Amino acid sequence: MRDRWLLYATALLRATATSAIGVLLGAHLALIGISGGGAGVVVSAGLAGATLGAVVATFWADRIGRRRFLVMYAACGALGTAAFAFAEEPLALGVAAFVGMVNGMGRDRGGALILEQAALPATATDATRTRVIAVYTMLQDIGHALGAGIVALVGTGGAPAHRGALLGCAAAAGVAIALYLALGPVIEQHVAPRLQLAPRSRTILTRITALFALDSLGGGFLTTALVSYFFFARFDASETTVALLFVGARVANAASHLGAAWLARRIGLVNTMVFTHIPSSLLLVTVAFAPTFPIAAVLFLLREGLVEMDVPTRQSYVLAVVQPEERTFASGITNLVRLAAWAVAPVFAGLLMTDDTLYAPLVVGAIMKIAYDLLLWRAFRSIRPPEEA
Repeated sequence: MRDRWLLYATALLRATATSAIGVLLGAHLALIGISGGGAGVVVSAGLAGATLGAVVATFWADRIGRRRFLVMYAACGALGTAAFAFAEEPLALGVAAFVGMVNGMGRDRGGALILEQAALPATATDATRTRVIAVYTMLQDIGHALGAGIVALVGTGGAPAHRGALLGCAAAAGVAIALYLALGPVIEQHVAPRLQLAPRSRTILTRITALFALDSLGGGFLTTALVSYFFFARFDASETTVALLFVGARVANAASHLGAAWLARRIGLVNTMVFTHIPSSLLLVTVAFAPTFPIAAVLFLLREGLVEMDVPTRQSYVLAVVQPEERTFASGITNLVRLAAWAVAPVFAGLLMTDDTLYAPLVVGAIMKIAYDLLLWRAFRSIRPPEEA
Protein backbone atom coordinates (compact mmCIF):
# COMPACT_ATOMS: atom_id res chain seq x y z
CA MET A 1 0.00 0.00 0.00
CA ARG A 2 2.80 2.42 0.84
CA ASP A 3 4.59 1.89 -2.48
CA ARG A 4 1.29 2.14 -4.33
CA TRP A 5 0.53 5.54 -2.81
CA LEU A 6 4.04 6.75 -3.58
CA LEU A 7 3.51 5.80 -7.23
CA TYR A 8 0.12 7.53 -7.17
CA ALA A 9 1.79 10.70 -5.89
CA THR A 10 4.53 10.69 -8.54
CA ALA A 11 1.95 10.12 -11.30
CA LEU A 12 -0.10 13.11 -10.13
CA LEU A 13 2.98 15.35 -9.90
CA ARG A 14 4.35 14.34 -13.29
CA ALA A 15 0.98 14.65 -15.07
CA THR A 16 0.44 18.13 -13.61
CA ALA A 17 3.88 19.28 -14.76
CA THR A 18 3.53 17.65 -18.18
CA SER A 19 0.16 19.27 -18.81
CA ALA A 20 1.42 22.69 -17.71
CA ILE A 21 4.44 22.44 -20.01
CA GLY A 22 2.31 21.29 -22.92
CA VAL A 23 -0.06 24.25 -22.59
CA LEU A 24 2.53 27.02 -22.12
CA LEU A 25 5.38 25.71 -24.30
CA GLY A 26 4.31 27.29 -27.58
CA ALA A 27 3.45 30.66 -26.02
CA HIS A 28 6.74 30.73 -24.10
CA LEU A 29 8.82 30.06 -27.21
CA ALA A 30 6.93 32.76 -29.13
CA LEU A 31 7.42 35.31 -26.33
CA ILE A 32 11.20 34.81 -26.24
CA GLY A 33 11.42 35.28 -30.00
CA ILE A 34 11.76 31.72 -31.32
CA SER A 35 10.44 31.31 -34.88
CA GLY A 36 7.86 28.74 -35.86
CA GLY A 37 10.49 26.50 -37.42
CA GLY A 38 12.72 26.81 -34.36
CA ALA A 39 9.81 26.03 -32.07
CA GLY A 40 9.09 22.87 -34.05
CA VAL A 41 12.69 21.74 -33.65
CA VAL A 42 12.62 22.40 -29.89
CA VAL A 43 9.36 20.49 -29.43
CA SER A 44 10.71 17.60 -31.51
CA ALA A 45 13.89 17.54 -29.42
CA GLY A 46 11.86 17.20 -26.22
CA LEU A 47 9.75 14.38 -27.68
CA ALA A 48 12.91 12.67 -28.95
CA GLY A 49 14.29 12.72 -25.41
CA ALA A 50 11.04 11.28 -24.07
CA THR A 51 11.09 8.55 -26.71
CA LEU A 52 14.68 7.63 -25.85
CA GLY A 53 13.71 7.43 -22.18
CA ALA A 54 10.82 5.12 -23.09
CA VAL A 55 13.13 2.86 -25.12
CA VAL A 56 15.62 2.59 -22.24
CA ALA A 57 12.80 1.85 -19.80
CA THR A 58 11.40 -0.86 -22.04
CA PHE A 59 14.60 -2.80 -22.72
CA TRP A 60 16.98 -2.08 -19.83
CA ALA A 61 15.23 -0.59 -16.77
CA ASP A 62 14.57 -3.94 -15.08
CA ARG A 63 18.28 -4.76 -15.28
CA ILE A 64 19.30 -1.27 -14.14
CA GLY A 65 16.79 -1.48 -11.29
CA ARG A 66 13.39 0.18 -11.45
CA ARG A 67 13.91 2.53 -8.51
CA ARG A 68 17.36 3.53 -9.74
CA PHE A 69 16.05 4.19 -13.24
CA LEU A 70 13.11 6.27 -11.95
CA VAL A 71 15.43 8.41 -9.81
CA MET A 72 17.76 9.06 -12.78
CA TYR A 73 14.79 9.75 -15.04
CA ALA A 74 13.33 12.32 -12.64
CA ALA A 75 16.77 13.92 -12.15
CA CYS A 76 17.12 14.41 -15.91
CA GLY A 77 13.65 15.96 -15.99
CA ALA A 78 14.45 18.35 -13.15
CA LEU A 79 17.80 19.50 -14.54
CA GLY A 80 16.68 19.76 -18.15
CA THR A 81 13.47 21.62 -17.34
CA ALA A 82 15.29 24.09 -15.07
CA ALA A 83 17.84 24.75 -17.82
CA PHE A 84 15.03 25.15 -20.34
CA ALA A 85 13.43 27.85 -18.18
CA PHE A 86 16.48 30.12 -18.54
CA ALA A 87 17.62 29.22 -22.07
CA GLU A 88 16.88 31.63 -24.90
CA GLU A 89 18.89 30.39 -27.89
CA PRO A 90 17.36 27.65 -30.07
CA LEU A 91 20.33 25.29 -29.64
CA ALA A 92 20.36 25.65 -25.85
CA LEU A 93 16.60 25.22 -25.73
CA GLY A 94 16.79 22.08 -27.88
CA VAL A 95 19.51 20.49 -25.74
CA ALA A 96 17.67 21.34 -22.52
CA ALA A 97 14.39 20.01 -23.95
CA PHE A 98 16.09 16.74 -24.96
CA VAL A 99 17.76 16.21 -21.58
CA GLY A 100 14.64 17.23 -19.66
CA MET A 101 12.32 15.24 -21.96
CA VAL A 102 10.16 18.37 -22.23
CA ASN A 103 6.84 17.02 -23.48
CA GLY A 104 4.92 19.25 -25.88
CA MET A 105 2.04 16.76 -26.17
CA GLY A 106 0.62 17.80 -22.80
CA ARG A 107 -0.08 14.19 -21.79
CA ASP A 108 2.06 12.04 -19.54
CA ARG A 109 3.82 9.50 -21.77
CA GLY A 110 7.32 8.13 -21.38
CA GLY A 111 9.71 5.97 -19.41
CA ALA A 112 8.41 6.71 -15.91
CA LEU A 113 4.86 5.84 -16.94
CA ILE A 114 6.05 2.52 -18.39
CA LEU A 115 7.91 1.56 -15.21
CA GLU A 116 5.15 2.64 -12.85
CA GLN A 117 2.51 0.72 -14.80
CA ALA A 118 4.71 -2.38 -14.75
CA ALA A 119 5.31 -2.04 -10.99
CA LEU A 120 1.70 -1.41 -9.88
CA PRO A 121 0.47 -5.04 -10.22
CA ALA A 122 3.03 -6.05 -7.59
CA THR A 123 1.17 -3.81 -5.11
CA ALA A 124 -2.22 -5.45 -5.81
CA THR A 125 -3.96 -8.80 -6.14
CA ASP A 126 -5.48 -10.09 -9.37
CA ALA A 127 -8.89 -9.04 -8.07
CA THR A 128 -7.83 -5.45 -7.26
CA ARG A 129 -5.32 -4.87 -10.09
CA THR A 130 -7.76 -3.13 -12.45
CA ARG A 131 -9.04 -0.77 -9.74
CA VAL A 132 -5.48 0.10 -8.68
CA ILE A 133 -4.57 0.98 -12.27
CA ALA A 134 -7.87 2.86 -12.69
CA VAL A 135 -7.04 5.10 -9.71
CA TYR A 136 -3.57 5.65 -11.18
CA THR A 137 -4.95 6.75 -14.56
CA MET A 138 -7.62 8.86 -12.86
CA LEU A 139 -4.93 10.75 -10.95
CA GLN A 140 -3.12 11.37 -14.23
CA ASP A 141 -6.19 13.03 -15.71
CA ILE A 142 -6.67 15.07 -12.54
CA GLY A 143 -3.05 16.18 -12.94
CA HIS A 144 -3.67 17.09 -16.58
CA ALA A 145 -6.59 19.30 -15.51
CA LEU A 146 -4.55 20.89 -12.69
CA GLY A 147 -1.67 21.66 -15.03
CA ALA A 148 -3.95 23.43 -17.50
CA GLY A 149 -5.52 25.38 -14.64
CA ILE A 150 -2.11 26.49 -13.35
CA VAL A 151 -1.19 27.84 -16.78
CA ALA A 152 -4.50 29.70 -16.96
CA LEU A 153 -3.44 31.56 -13.81
CA VAL A 154 0.06 32.46 -15.03
CA GLY A 155 -0.60 32.73 -18.75
CA THR A 156 -0.98 36.53 -18.77
CA GLY A 157 2.24 37.18 -16.85
CA GLY A 158 4.57 36.96 -19.85
CA ALA A 159 7.93 35.22 -20.06
CA PRO A 160 8.85 35.72 -16.35
CA ALA A 161 5.64 33.96 -15.28
CA HIS A 162 6.36 31.18 -17.77
CA ARG A 163 9.85 30.74 -16.32
CA GLY A 164 8.36 30.53 -12.85
CA ALA A 165 5.93 27.83 -13.99
CA LEU A 166 8.74 25.88 -15.68
CA LEU A 167 10.84 26.06 -12.52
CA GLY A 168 7.83 24.80 -10.59
CA CYS A 169 7.69 21.81 -12.97
CA ALA A 170 11.40 21.19 -12.36
CA ALA A 171 10.77 21.33 -8.61
CA ALA A 172 7.98 18.77 -9.00
CA ALA A 173 10.50 16.41 -10.59
CA GLY A 174 12.78 17.05 -7.61
CA VAL A 175 10.00 16.03 -5.23
CA ALA A 176 9.47 12.90 -7.34
CA ILE A 177 13.11 11.93 -6.74
CA ALA A 178 12.50 11.92 -2.99
CA LEU A 179 9.36 9.83 -3.44
CA TYR A 180 11.15 7.30 -5.65
CA LEU A 181 13.95 6.95 -3.10
CA ALA A 182 11.33 5.99 -0.51
CA LEU A 183 10.04 3.04 -2.60
CA GLY A 184 10.60 -0.43 -1.21
CA PRO A 185 11.93 -3.55 -2.95
CA VAL A 186 8.48 -4.88 -3.87
CA ILE A 187 8.48 -2.86 -7.12
CA GLU A 188 11.69 -4.46 -8.41
CA GLN A 189 11.63 -7.24 -10.99
CA HIS A 190 14.83 -9.23 -11.39
CA VAL A 191 15.21 -10.64 -14.88
CA ALA A 192 17.72 -12.68 -16.83
CA PRO A 193 20.43 -10.74 -18.73
CA ARG A 194 18.38 -11.26 -21.87
CA LEU A 195 14.60 -11.27 -21.73
CA GLN A 196 13.00 -14.36 -23.27
CA LEU A 197 9.30 -13.97 -23.90
CA ALA A 198 7.19 -17.06 -23.44
CA PRO A 199 5.70 -18.22 -26.78
CA ARG A 200 2.17 -17.44 -25.58
CA SER A 201 3.19 -13.95 -24.45
CA ARG A 202 4.97 -13.29 -27.75
CA THR A 203 1.86 -14.23 -29.72
CA ILE A 204 -0.42 -12.11 -27.54
CA LEU A 205 1.84 -9.06 -27.65
CA THR A 206 2.33 -9.27 -31.42
CA ARG A 207 -1.40 -9.36 -32.09
CA ILE A 208 -2.45 -6.80 -29.50
CA THR A 209 0.33 -4.38 -30.40
CA ALA A 210 -0.79 -4.39 -34.04
CA LEU A 211 -4.33 -3.59 -32.92
CA PHE A 212 -3.13 -0.84 -30.57
CA ALA A 213 -1.29 0.71 -33.53
CA LEU A 214 -4.59 0.89 -35.43
CA ASP A 215 -6.34 2.44 -32.43
CA SER A 216 -3.57 5.01 -32.00
CA LEU A 217 -3.61 5.93 -35.68
CA GLY A 218 -7.28 6.72 -35.20
CA GLY A 219 -6.43 8.66 -32.04
CA GLY A 220 -3.83 10.64 -33.99
CA PHE A 221 -6.68 12.05 -36.09
CA LEU A 222 -8.29 13.27 -32.85
CA THR A 223 -5.51 15.07 -30.99
CA THR A 224 -6.42 17.92 -28.66
CA ALA A 225 -4.93 20.45 -31.07
CA LEU A 226 -6.98 19.21 -34.04
CA VAL A 227 -10.23 18.93 -32.09
CA SER A 228 -9.65 22.44 -30.70
CA TYR A 229 -9.07 23.68 -34.24
CA PHE A 230 -12.38 22.11 -35.27
CA PHE A 231 -14.26 23.99 -32.54
CA PHE A 232 -12.48 27.28 -33.36
CA ALA A 233 -13.05 27.06 -37.11
CA ARG A 234 -16.49 25.42 -37.22
CA PHE A 235 -18.25 27.31 -34.42
CA ASP A 236 -16.01 30.37 -33.93
CA ALA A 237 -15.67 29.44 -30.25
CA SER A 238 -13.34 31.54 -28.09
CA GLU A 239 -10.08 30.22 -26.66
CA THR A 240 -11.44 30.49 -23.12
CA THR A 241 -14.58 28.56 -24.02
CA VAL A 242 -12.62 25.75 -25.66
CA ALA A 243 -10.15 25.65 -22.76
CA LEU A 244 -13.01 25.26 -20.27
CA LEU A 245 -14.51 22.56 -22.48
CA PHE A 246 -11.29 20.56 -22.27
CA VAL A 247 -11.10 21.03 -18.51
CA GLY A 248 -14.55 19.47 -18.36
CA ALA A 249 -13.38 16.70 -20.68
CA ARG A 250 -10.45 15.84 -18.40
CA VAL A 251 -12.76 15.72 -15.38
CA ALA A 252 -15.06 13.36 -17.28
CA ASN A 253 -12.04 11.23 -18.23
CA ALA A 254 -10.94 11.02 -14.60
CA ALA A 255 -14.37 9.97 -13.33
CA SER A 256 -14.72 7.35 -16.05
CA HIS A 257 -11.67 5.40 -14.89
CA LEU A 258 -13.30 4.30 -11.65
CA GLY A 259 -16.45 3.46 -13.58
CA ALA A 260 -14.38 1.28 -15.87
CA ALA A 261 -12.98 -0.71 -12.93
CA TRP A 262 -16.51 -1.24 -11.56
CA LEU A 263 -17.83 -2.36 -14.96
CA ALA A 264 -14.87 -4.66 -15.65
CA ARG A 265 -15.63 -6.65 -12.50
CA ARG A 266 -19.07 -7.40 -13.92
CA ILE A 267 -18.59 -7.93 -17.65
CA GLY A 268 -14.84 -8.47 -18.02
CA LEU A 269 -11.89 -6.39 -19.20
CA VAL A 270 -12.18 -7.00 -22.96
CA ASN A 271 -15.94 -6.41 -22.98
CA THR A 272 -15.48 -3.16 -21.04
CA MET A 273 -12.81 -2.00 -23.48
CA VAL A 274 -14.96 -2.68 -26.54
CA PHE A 275 -18.49 -1.91 -25.42
CA THR A 276 -17.63 1.52 -24.00
CA HIS A 277 -15.27 2.48 -26.82
CA ILE A 278 -17.69 1.91 -29.71
CA PRO A 279 -20.39 4.28 -28.32
CA SER A 280 -17.71 6.93 -27.71
CA SER A 281 -16.68 6.74 -31.38
CA LEU A 282 -20.29 7.02 -32.53
CA LEU A 283 -20.74 10.09 -30.32
CA LEU A 284 -17.66 11.61 -31.95
CA VAL A 285 -19.33 11.31 -35.36
CA THR A 286 -22.35 13.19 -34.01
CA VAL A 287 -20.00 15.95 -32.79
CA ALA A 288 -18.69 16.30 -36.34
CA PHE A 289 -22.17 17.10 -37.67
CA ALA A 290 -23.66 18.98 -34.67
CA PRO A 291 -25.48 22.15 -35.80
CA THR A 292 -24.42 24.42 -32.92
CA PHE A 293 -21.55 24.68 -30.45
CA PRO A 294 -23.64 23.96 -27.30
CA ILE A 295 -24.94 20.73 -28.84
CA ALA A 296 -21.45 19.77 -30.02
CA ALA A 297 -20.01 20.54 -26.56
CA VAL A 298 -22.57 18.34 -24.78
CA LEU A 299 -21.99 15.47 -27.20
CA PHE A 300 -18.23 15.89 -26.84
CA LEU A 301 -18.41 15.74 -23.03
CA LEU A 302 -20.58 12.62 -23.23
CA ARG A 303 -17.97 11.10 -25.52
CA GLU A 304 -15.17 12.01 -23.11
CA GLY A 305 -17.04 10.26 -20.31
CA LEU A 306 -16.70 6.99 -22.24
CA VAL A 307 -13.59 7.22 -24.37
CA GLU A 308 -11.05 6.74 -21.57
CA MET A 309 -12.76 3.76 -19.96
CA ASP A 310 -10.60 1.46 -22.06
CA VAL A 311 -7.35 2.97 -20.70
CA PRO A 312 -7.13 1.32 -17.24
CA THR A 313 -8.81 -1.85 -18.51
CA ARG A 314 -6.39 -2.09 -21.46
CA GLN A 315 -3.36 -1.57 -19.23
CA SER A 316 -4.63 -4.07 -16.66
CA TYR A 317 -5.36 -6.65 -19.35
CA VAL A 318 -1.93 -6.43 -20.98
CA LEU A 319 -0.14 -6.72 -17.65
CA ALA A 320 -2.34 -9.65 -16.60
CA VAL A 321 -1.90 -11.90 -19.64
CA VAL A 322 1.92 -11.88 -19.60
CA GLN A 323 4.36 -13.21 -17.00
CA PRO A 324 5.45 -10.84 -14.15
CA GLU A 325 9.01 -10.64 -15.51
CA GLU A 326 7.60 -9.61 -18.92
CA ARG A 327 5.48 -6.71 -17.66
CA THR A 328 8.01 -3.93 -18.21
CA PHE A 329 8.59 -5.03 -21.81
CA ALA A 330 4.84 -5.41 -22.42
CA SER A 331 4.08 -1.98 -20.98
CA GLY A 332 6.96 -0.41 -22.87
CA ILE A 333 6.39 -1.92 -26.29
CA THR A 334 2.67 -1.15 -26.31
CA ASN A 335 3.34 2.47 -25.28
CA LEU A 336 6.11 2.88 -27.88
CA VAL A 337 3.81 1.68 -30.66
CA ARG A 338 1.19 4.15 -29.54
CA LEU A 339 3.69 7.02 -29.48
CA ALA A 340 4.84 6.21 -33.02
CA ALA A 341 1.28 6.00 -34.37
CA TRP A 342 0.27 9.27 -32.70
CA ALA A 343 3.25 10.98 -34.30
CA VAL A 344 2.33 9.84 -37.83
CA ALA A 345 -1.41 10.42 -38.02
CA PRO A 346 -1.75 14.21 -37.44
CA VAL A 347 0.05 14.95 -40.72
CA PHE A 348 -2.65 13.14 -42.68
CA ALA A 349 -5.44 14.51 -40.50
CA GLY A 350 -4.29 18.05 -41.26
CA LEU A 351 -4.38 17.36 -44.99
CA LEU A 352 -8.04 16.31 -44.68
CA MET A 353 -9.09 19.50 -42.89
CA THR A 354 -10.22 22.00 -45.51
CA ASP A 355 -12.88 24.67 -45.07
CA ASP A 356 -15.50 22.23 -46.37
CA THR A 357 -14.22 19.09 -44.62
CA LEU A 358 -13.37 20.20 -41.08
CA TYR A 359 -15.29 17.18 -39.82
CA ALA A 360 -13.29 14.63 -41.84
CA PRO A 361 -10.60 13.75 -39.23
CA LEU A 362 -13.29 13.13 -36.59
CA VAL A 363 -15.16 10.74 -38.88
CA VAL A 364 -12.04 8.93 -40.12
CA GLY A 365 -10.65 8.61 -36.61
CA ALA A 366 -13.96 7.25 -35.31
CA ILE A 367 -14.16 4.64 -38.10
CA MET A 368 -10.62 3.45 -37.40
CA LYS A 369 -11.35 3.14 -33.69
CA ILE A 370 -14.56 1.14 -34.30
CA ALA A 371 -12.62 -1.21 -36.58
CA TYR A 372 -10.06 -1.66 -33.82
CA ASP A 373 -12.76 -2.45 -31.25
CA LEU A 374 -14.38 -5.11 -33.41
CA LEU A 375 -11.06 -6.76 -34.26
CA LEU A 376 -9.97 -6.67 -30.62
CA TRP A 377 -13.16 -8.35 -29.41
CA ARG A 378 -12.90 -11.03 -32.09
CA ALA A 379 -9.24 -11.79 -31.32
CA PHE A 380 -9.16 -11.60 -27.50
CA ARG A 381 -12.62 -12.35 -26.11
CA SER A 382 -11.53 -15.90 -25.27
CA ILE A 383 -8.15 -14.95 -23.71
CA ARG A 384 -9.03 -14.08 -20.14
CA PRO A 385 -6.95 -12.63 -17.29
CA PRO A 386 -6.53 -14.72 -14.12
CA GLU A 387 -9.39 -13.11 -12.20
CA GLU A 388 -11.83 -14.01 -15.02
CA ALA A 389 -10.61 -17.57 -15.65
